Amino acid sequence: MSSTSLPLVSIIIPAKNEGPNVRSTLASLLQNKTRYPLEVIVVDDGSTDSCCAFLHDQSEPQPVRLITTKGIGAAPARNLGAEQAQGTYLVFCDAHLTFEPYWLDRLLELIASGTADAVAPAIGSMTEPHKRGYGQTLTQSWEIEWNPRPKRPAPVAILPGGCFAISRSAFDDVGGFDRGFRVWGYEDIELSVKLWLFGYRCFVHPDVNILHLFRSVHPYTVTHTHVYYNMLRMAYSHFKEERIASCKKLILYADAEKVEEEVVKNGALDQRHRYLARRTYDDDWLVHTFRLPL
Repeated sequence: MSSTSLPLVSIIIPAKNEGPNVRSTLASLLQNKTRYPLEVIVVDDGSTDSCCAFLHDQSEPQPVRLITTKGIGAAPARNLGAEQAQGTYLVFCDAHLTFEPYWLDRLLELIASGTADAVAPAIGSMTEPHKRGYGQTLTQSWEIEWNPRPKRPAPVAILPGGCFAISRSAFDDVGGFDRGFRVWGYEDIELSVKLWLFGYRCFVHPDVNILHLFRSVHPYTVTHTHVYYNMLRMAYSHFKEERIASCKKLILYADAEKVEEEVVKNGALDQRHRYLARRTYDDDWLVHTFRLPL
């Protein structure tokens, strides 16, 4: 297939208080070769540090479209970028990455061939590049854990949200990221769970590598309540009652009853009924397939 006949790819980069990282991420993205035509959409989600201000300068040669919000949260910001995108494939990237030549082409081979519907690369640390993770799994405490390197492209329970590609058709069919999530937390996990339960396939490509800036502190406020809310909303949406109860017991630094009340009040039960009615597999299948200790 010639490069002129390849479909458009939309790179969606949410950013909030990223300092110089947006500029360096875009530079790496645009300097590394690909045969695919690209559009790049940066969603400035209410930054207060002017990290995306340089994109207002029309003299910048970068083919980047900027969307600004007042601060709607990680999942809504990604959905907003996707709604504005025109690509056949969507690629969600954090605003603190570096890339390698043809990383995109090799990721998309798995989707174009029908092997997978969504694919993540191996993700290493900018400060310790030899340390890499190959997709993720869930622990008993509903936290993510990085997988060891597989010998070849392989299914993974969880796509790391720092960088992954997905077909537009699959993303739209599952409804994108959860539209009731708050601020930050569990958006990647929930989407991955939803993709698997709805019959789609999530893979990691171990021979495609990007580097990620891992941080111990967010450059914006994230509370325990925000994370607990998203975690419990995900449990209500996809998991059986015993697992919802186990999830609720993990709420230690907030009022669990109030968190659950908010989750239910904001439509989680209706969403649960819709999802259970249309999914291909149940959560027991997911837990068994990936040996999740849930």
